[in-house]
Amino acid sequence: MADTQQVDERTEAKQAARRVARLARQIGAFSTAHGGAEGQVAYLGQRGARIVLVGEDGGWGDLVAPSYEIAEKAVEKAGITVHEAFDGEFAAKVRTGPYEWTRMAGIQVGGPSNT
Repeated sequence: MADTQQVDERTEAKQAARRVARLARQIGAFSTAHGGAEGQVAYLGQRGARIVLVGEDGGWGDLVAPSYEIAEKAVEKAGITVHEAFDGEFAAKVRTGPYEWTRMAGIQVGGPSNT
């Protein structure tokens, strides 16, 4: 039984390493496409963690990791600056376009409904 447990632990460790590498590549690709990037990792509970990315050009995106630990390792491997919270100067870097404004405002300001 101990051998099976060791094999399972090694398999899980390999899977986690692959997930970290894949997320780091995706973060790196985003950073390259947007002239650099910064991020913030947010805990999502059992779903894992959300990695919010903001490019130097104001573009933004996010990724979901299966755990907070994997998300932290991925942003570390990608080499981006990580913020504790999504506020202040970091949030001010996000540039939104007309689509985001109408989707966020919806009916309140005469935009399309969110249905």
